[in-house]
Amino acid sequence: MGISFLDEERNTFSPADYVMFALLLVVSASIGIFYAIKDRKKTNTKDFLLAGGNMNPIPVALSLVASFMSAITLLGTPSEMYSYTTMYWYIAISYFFVCGAAAHLFTPAFYRLRVTSVYEYLELRFSKGVRTAGSITFSVQMLLYMAIVLYAPSLALNAVTGFDLWWSVVAVGLVCTFYTTLGGMKAVLWTDAFQVVMMMIGLLATLIEGSIRAGGFASAWKSAEATGRVVFNDFDPDPKVRHSFWSLTIGGFFTWVAVYGVNQAQVQRACTCKTLRGAQLAMWLNFPGLTIILMICCLIGMVLYDFYKTCDPKSLMLITQGDQLLPLFVMDILGQMQGLPGLFVSCLFSGALSTISSGLNSLSTVILQDVIKAYIMKDLPEKKATIISKILVVVLGLVCLALAYVASLLGSVLQAALSLFGIIGGPLLGIFVLGLFFPWANKWGAFSGLFTALGIMMWIGIGAQIEKYPNPTSSIDTSGCNWNLTTATPASTNITAEVKTWGPLIDLYRLSYLWFSAEAVLIAVGVGLIISFITGASKPAKIDPRLIVPIFDILFPCLPEKIRKPLRFGVNHKNSSDSQEDQCQVQTISGRHVSHNQFGSYSKTPNTRPGILKTPSHSISSVDSGKDSIKTTSFSDDISIRTISSKVSYESSV
Repeated sequence: MGISFLDEERNTFSPADYVMFALLLVVSASIGIFYAIKDRKKTNTKDFLLAGGNMNPIPVALSLVASFMSAITLLGTPSEMYSYTTMYWYIAISYFFVCGAAAHLFTPAFYRLRVTSVYEYLELRFSKGVRTAGSITFSVQMLLYMAIVLYAPSLALNAVTGFDLWWSVVAVGLVCTFYTTLGGMKAVLWTDAFQVVMMMIGLLATLIEGSIRAGGFASAWKSAEATGRVVFNDFDPDPKVRHSFWSLTIGGFFTWVAVYGVNQAQVQRACTCKTLRGAQLAMWLNFPGLTIILMICCLIGMVLYDFYKTCDPKSLMLITQGDQLLPLFVMDILGQMQGLPGLFVSCLFSGALSTISSGLNSLSTVILQDVIKAYIMKDLPEKKATIISKILVVVLGLVCLALAYVASLLGSVLQAALSLFGIIGGPLLGIFVLGLFFPWANKWGAFSGLFTALGIMMWIGIGAQIEKYPNPTSSIDTSGCNWNLTTATPASTNITAEVKTWGPLIDLYRLSYLWFSAEAVLIAVGVGLIISFITGASKPAKIDPRLIVPIFDILFPCLPEKIRKPLRFGVNHKNSSDSQEDQCQVQTISGRHVSHNQFGSYSKTPNTRPGILKTPSHSISSVDSGKDSIKTTSFSDDISIRTISSKVSYESSV
């Protein structure tokens, strides 16, 4: 069953729809007010930024799903299926490996160090300068991404429903800033959980009603097959192919592991869990959530095509971008059912609210820890730090509103967002990979790798935007259209694409956006290692083993010790076993102390050993202090490890 646009009036929002949307904003704001009142006596940054570090894995997992399954995914994925082929389904494979890598390679490293900002790791591993460079890069990425997330759904809804563009932008931006400022991380986590439920309800309502109106799933599948949209056999290794099996699985892995492995917003959520095991469970529970939302969005895309298969709305200029297709579809099938379009809008903006609140909270954390505490007010009292965090959320929320118009210049929101993850997030992932998995890397290699990868990827990304290489779409049909619009195109249209010669340099701009992150990691790691060896590589034996991930021990735990030992490349991981019960006192850069089983989970302990001896790097010293023997041993160029009996404290010497 298709649709023929006749002389009927287009559906618009009813008062009931506005009430539904307003309820979403009211409930979200109420959660912030609730936690502001409930935790009003708690004035430390751990409660505000890390929810006290005692969260259950389930709300954390729901928040992980919501944070980057934003309105961009809800709008972009159905449009992708309508305009191209079913190949995009393969990206679900990458989700599985991303969740596994995040749970077992990245999250344990950050959780055990108990860093508030993930970029504290870069100072521990390299230097304060590398930490600052990483923080600034992340801040730029998240501000741009939040602008896309805020503006894109508002623009799409305005185009097809008459829903006021700037009213929705300002309302969503202010409400999100309000509850994030008042309630902190707890409000963000529980609001995300509520918003995931809203997203699922809205998506399922759209899918079920849409499939009924379009003739069922069988009809949708047959229509897609008839026009060549059902494609699962594109195994072309050419990196210029936009969506192939390899770009979606391997390229998709690097794109999304930059988000779930090292992005501050996601790592900060993992660190709110009571235990490391809970954080790992939250990461794994994230996988079915991501996959279910992807599947529903893909199915909606197929139903979209079956509904409009003989009358393409874009050809009729009913919409100007593919991202407006789903809101148009909702108004066509649900527009006469008052309140249901409002439910869909709530679903769409739930994705936007969850992403923006996550971004505001993580950005305020990074600026507080990596700029204010690191350079301006090193001994900032907890109460003042919490107040500054809240002020930062307000300022960043206003900046996000001011930047919202930038998204209109970026084309397809799905491709724009994933390109941003690759162009900026890829180099960031690269220096974390360099630090976590390559013990020879030093700070000069990290600097060089980051800036080289950023420069090359920005050049490719900007070049691709300028050249705008056309990606062939699946066939469209307007033979069933019969709507009297002066701007409507004829039912039969013959379009000849411009023939353009592409040289070797221009071919670089044709690289699939899904390969951006993988290419950035290769550049950052490759350049980083070369510069590290030129300037004097770090000696693995002198690196604090907690800063290096023993990847072969994790991936192949059943291998004999004689095989695994050389695969540690000289890093002293031999005493880091689950059976080891040595309790150590670890002080991170932020000054907090944690007790841990060397290869197990950490728990917070009070600072019981003041006056730890400081010595310069490259030195070994021993001082008798009553009953305790205080020793200081140099670890690489930038890290010193200090021991009081069995108690250990780490601090950057840069």
